Amino acid sequence: MGDIEGIAIGPVSTWFDNNIEGARGPYEFELVAGGRSNLTFKVTDSAGRHFVLRRPPTSHVLPSAHDMGREHRIISALQPTSVPVAPALGFCEDEAVNGRPFYVMGFVEGHIVRDRATAERVFTPAQRRTASEDLIDVLVDLHAVDVDAIGLGDLGRRDSYIERQLKRWYGQFTQSAASQDRKIPVIDEVHAFLSARIPSQGEASIVHGDYRLDNTMLGLDGKVAAVLDWEICTLGDPLADLGLLMVYWTDPGGQDALLGFAATTAEGFLDRAALRERYAARSGRDVSALDFYVAFGYWKLACILEGVYARYAGGAMGGDRSGFEGFGAQVASLGEDAQEAAANL
Repeated sequence: MGDIEGIAIGPVSTWFDNNIEGARGPYEFELVAGGRSNLTFKVTDSAGRHFVLRRPPTSHVLPSAHDMGREHRIISALQPTSVPVAPALGFCEDEAVNGRPFYVMGFVEGHIVRDRATAERVFTPAQRRTASEDLIDVLVDLHAVDVDAIGLGDLGRRDSYIERQLKRWYGQFTQSAASQDRKIPVIDEVHAFLSARIPSQGEASIVHGDYRLDNTMLGLDGKVAAVLDWEICTLGDPLADLGLLMVYWTDPGGQDALLGFAATTAEGFLDRAALRERYAARSGRDVSALDFYVAFGYWKLACILEGVYARYAGGAMGGDRSGFEGFGAQVASLGEDAQEAAANL
């Protein structure tokens, strides 16, 4: 069997035999998520046991991104906490094995819900309510983790999180926009508005960075079986996670789902107001400034999409260019969403 993109089957199989307890080849490798971010493969051994392998994209890897050792460290540290994560099984930093570092975790059974049809097919309305409630409860648990106690106290700076995020993403946005000679004034305007109104940061916590429904594996009962995609996790202001969750969350019955994320429009999911209330009650945090973090979430996503669009327009996406054509217009639309949310401040 020949290699597949992202997997050197011979060396990776040998590594599995030598490093993953109980695993025995031959192995089957199936790409289950890839494209714009890290690649995720389902690995099946000769006994039918399943594992998950994560590695960086095969091209256009930024030096500071796609740190497999960091991801593996985070889920390893979270194992003994109440935050559900996949079992961390092994990490390979020897690039001679597969071209780039990778890590392996246990396979968690369940559903990743990315659209309304899936939500309605696999869960009842009562289970969708359970998913909503548990998504918040897990986020509260994550933000309550004692980072020093689990060895993640040096994962990142704890202070001035939003200030640093505004600087980081605005820098990337201006560079991306300049490369295409694009001017999107609303992004500049929202950046200036938010920079002048940064709320005082409370106690720092782990910040997942991309916490949303489809970045979790939901068990058959609707509860979160594992939180996935720790690629941009760091330390900072926990309300940034709640704000971004609101950005991706469309209330049940709603029509204008962000970028097609319509799963939560199905009957049974809680609305934004109920999510906010549950987080506040369970965490004890003051969420009165949440509109700021929602506005920041829209703006940050706009900056990220401008970078994706610039890479697409510059030909960096290679042969697979589907789905990128509309990103240019979506950047301005997200900027307007951010401006609307910021108007509530």
